[in-house]
Amino acid sequence: MSQTGEPTAAGPAPGTAPLSGAFWPGEPRPYQNDALARVDERWAEGDRRTWIVLPPGAGKTLVGLEAARRLGRRTVVLVPNTAIQGQWIRHWRAFERPEGCDAGGDRALGDAVNVLTYQSLAVFDPDAETDEEGRSATPVRDRLHANGRALVAALHGAGPLTLLLDECHHLLQVWGRLLAEILDELPDAHVIGLTGTPAGSLTAAERDLVDRLFGPPIVGASLPALVRDGYLAPFAELVHVTEPTLTEHEYLAGQGARFAALCTDLLEPGFADTDLLPWLDARFVSRDAEEGGGVAWGTLAARDPALTDAVLRLHHQGLIALPDGARLHERHRHPPRAEDWTALIGDYARHCLDPDSPRDREARERIRAALPSVGHHLTRKGVRKGTSPVDRVLARSAAKSLATVDILAAEWEAIGPRLRALVLCDHERASSRAPAALRGVIPDDAGSAWLQVVRLAADPRTSVLEPVLVTGRTVATGPATSAALVEFVRSELPSVDPVVREVDGLHVLEGAWTSRSWVGAVTRFLESGRSHVLVGTRALLGEGWDARGVNTVVDLTTATTPTAVVQSRGRALRLDPAWPDKVAHTWTVVCVSREHPRGAADWDRFVRKHEGYLGVDADGEVMSGIAHVDPELSPYEPPEDPGRVNLRMVERTADREGTRARWRLGAGYEDVLLPTLRVRGPRSAPVDHGPDGVVARPEQPEVTVGEGGIVPVPRRLPAARDLGLVWIAGPVMAVFLVAGLLLPWLWAPALAAAVLAGASWWRAFGRTAREAERLRALARAPVETARYACAVADALRSVGLSGTGARGVRIHVDGDGVYRFTLDDPEAAALFTEALDEVLGPLVGEPRYLVPRYVLTGSDEETVAVFHAVPSASGRNRKHALAFERAWNRWVGPGEVVHTRSDAGRALLSAHRGSAPLEVSTAHRLTWE
Repeated sequence: MSQTGEPTAAGPAPGTAPLSGAFWPGEPRPYQNDALARVDERWAEGDRRTWIVLPPGAGKTLVGLEAARRLGRRTVVLVPNTAIQGQWIRHWRAFERPEGCDAGGDRALGDAVNVLTYQSLAVFDPDAETDEEGRSATPVRDRLHANGRALVAALHGAGPLTLLLDECHHLLQVWGRLLAEILDELPDAHVIGLTGTPAGSLTAAERDLVDRLFGPPIVGASLPALVRDGYLAPFAELVHVTEPTLTEHEYLAGQGARFAALCTDLLEPGFADTDLLPWLDARFVSRDAEEGGGVAWGTLAARDPALTDAVLRLHHQGLIALPDGARLHERHRHPPRAEDWTALIGDYARHCLDPDSPRDREARERIRAALPSVGHHLTRKGVRKGTSPVDRVLARSAAKSLATVDILAAEWEAIGPRLRALVLCDHERASSRAPAALRGVIPDDAGSAWLQVVRLAADPRTSVLEPVLVTGRTVATGPATSAALVEFVRSELPSVDPVVREVDGLHVLEGAWTSRSWVGAVTRFLESGRSHVLVGTRALLGEGWDARGVNTVVDLTTATTPTAVVQSRGRALRLDPAWPDKVAHTWTVVCVSREHPRGAADWDRFVRKHEGYLGVDADGEVMSGIAHVDPELSPYEPPEDPGRVNLRMVERTADREGTRARWRLGAGYEDVLLPTLRVRGPRSAPVDHGPDGVVARPEQPEVTVGEGGIVPVPRRLPAARDLGLVWIAGPVMAVFLVAGLLLPWLWAPALAAAVLAGASWWRAFGRTAREAERLRALARAPVETARYACAVADALRSVGLSGTGARGVRIHVDGDGVYRFTLDDPEAAALFTEALDEVLGPLVGEPRYLVPRYVLTGSDEETVAVFHAVPSASGRNRKHALAFERAWNRWVGPGEVVHTRSDAGRALLSAHRGSAPLEVSTAHRLTWE
């Protein structure tokens, strides 16, 4: 191969550089051995393709090379970028190997291990701007590499091959299908994909492609398991919530006013021939025949979930009745947002506004004029989403680069010279000017890695960190750092004699080198402590790139895919021999505005980044979602007081030991994810819990069901004075009976009969009195929330929907008083949390059965029935409902289920619809056990 990288031959003869004779001098970790054994099983079964899923930092490179070594074939490794390419070559050279069994990057494939970038097949700029999903805007036809066919020819001529595809989630992006076609031309090759992206996060299309390429995945230990076992560093997820700068604020306020005025006008009578709220009532509440009446709510929700969610948030705001069959979930219990309004407006404009009506045409024009302010456009087919300038302002706000300075200053104050930070941006410098509407609002380089280094170098708090910019095109520093970096590069790379050129406030290093060499040199500059922060692009440093000393990552990117999230956070998780007790921090910087209807767009990105991503929360529980960042954060709206959240986050920077303790290193685990229901509300009864928040399951109360069934509970239970009369009535009647016996010869039998009658009366009324007193006590005492959970669990078990019952209910109380309920049966855990949510939540929709719970109110202790919905899983038929009734009687209190299709049931449902039997709010989460 020439110095220009062109292939000089089609490849060596088959079998001239096998991997046999090489071996790894160390001992693979147990989970690595397990993955390798499963790969061997695949080969033994005749398969030729597989893929391995291991978290970043878990040693996928070693697993891949060892799997290839066992096959003994010439190996070709494809990697995302040159930074990772150099790491693979160095890793193979750490193997003990015979002479000639080397690794290289020659596309002629002349080495035993040949490491090439995916760019060998398709053009890919690691510093180009990408969208939120990490995709380039460059058309596929313009990304096919001119030398791709030559490389394919070299692969054909290389003999039996092992093909390793590092970070194989790239195959799911633009040029993945090109590689799929190439693999089809290499039927004899053994193909091993390696990725840190969880298989469960793939879309249906991605799963189809992965199945075609590899078949079922080999899934290794999870990220929390590796942390618990000490193979990865403990970590905390942190957030800094900032607000736009004054200039940005004024722009957003002006844009938001137009859309807010439209939403206000839409609710006023006379906006169009048929106004919005009457239209929504006819379409979704009464569901008139001409508007699709008779369609079940579930069908509507499946057909257009965004629209039906918007309707339910409108109901939560009190603007529309609850549609029949609908049920409010956590995501609905928030005011409608811009996305909801645009969904409703689009449906309204398409199906209601008449183009032949002058008033409706005027209404359409008012809608058309206001929608661009929230990034949407009105078309004949409804509302179409476009590029929103508002989203760009929030994603690239100047406030975010300033917040990064604050974050790194706090981290420096907490750990000083130990700090090794990585700041990830979407791009080095903007490839084009900002849209005309945003000129003067945000600079062209807003959100860029270049601008971030300028900020860090200019602030006296962070200039001491010696920040360095490293991308696929550029190495640059602040003026105070360039001399030290030049000296370091000359010592590390004697053949490179970099010169410094000043560009826009930074010193750019130029010389006879490429990113393949300068990334390694700058990485070593960081790890040596000469610099404490690298700033780069996600595509170059956000995956595969390793620096064991990195302990802080600041994420300024807009990418929200599971791949991007897992990879970027993985940069800080490798163990650091120089700091055995290392604890990593990953920061996300979020900009929110309350001056614009789409002011939470950046918050939504933050939420999506944490969906399915596991971290440890303030109470030591490992769970997904932003609750592990802070228990007060809601996935549906930004915090009311960002300053208070930021203060808590800064306090946690100094509490790395606390984070380490919360991970409970060395403790046992099952490595499973279980759905969990979080319940917040006034605690009904004091509950003792251990220091870790674990609450013991309640003891089963006294059985409230006698042999004859449920003891009827009257509207008003007997008071104490009523019970006195009951106790006296029997003896008095017996005396009168004896006195009435006028015939002396019947005196003895009559007396005996009276005594027996009195005794029977005494016993009957005494039992009633005791039962009434006990029922009064049950009605008076509040029910622990845990008892509802036990009732639900037992009901599911009794009909075969769960393998465990109340004994499998796990209860945890957080430091802020929020309860978490989990069922330790993985197969039934989701059903359990959904059923418990239905029991605890408001009475909405169309439950098939209701069950009463009796409480005493007022000074005269009048009995009042409050009704709970029998959960859907237990309301499928009468058998299931009666099983729930028995469990309810056992754990909660007496009460018979009522079918809502009966006359009495319909009346009860109508009277209690919308009522909340308990003052609680619930949220669904995933917890790792």
